[in-house]
Amino acid sequence: MILQQKHTALLQEAERRGATGIAPLRLCLQMLSLATAIDDDCAARLAPFGLSEGKFVMLFLLQGQAEGLSPHELAERAGVSRATVTGLLDGLERDGFLARQGGLADRRKIRVLLSAKGAAMAQDLFARHTTWISTLFSGLSETEQQTLTGLLARVWRNTDAGKAAS
Repeated sequence: MILQQKHTALLQEAERRGATGIAPLRLCLQMLSLATAIDDDCAARLAPFGLSEGKFVMLFLLQGQAEGLSPHELAERAGVSRATVTGLLDGLERDGFLARQGGLADRRKIRVLLSAKGAAMAQDLFARHTTWISTLFSGLSETEQQTLTGLLARVWRNTDAGKAAS
């Protein structure tokens, strides 16, 4: 597996310094390089549609929500700040993918709904995206995928986030 240049430099420097535990360091850097490659591929697949991963997530969360969702609900579900959601929604609204509607009884209660264009885009991109993701793991058997899932979960439990979730 090819490491990103920065990861190769870190590994080489650790080896030069005679650090022990190089194998786990290499594994970590390989996972980071893989995650970056997947992120880069995702961005390249969404860019022709004028979407970032964040905008794609908003479309996906709104898909099938006939009553829409509030910006607060979107922020909570996506795990981002309200300010981030506001910026994403501004761009999606400007591009005609969604509309914000004020509540009838309380105009402060805003609901976000997909436009017909947004709903079609969400459906199409979700299908494309899941097919692409499936190809990433097509070389692994179902048993290997389950093993990988278990191994990643074990590593995750050693992170600060994993320990906090326990």
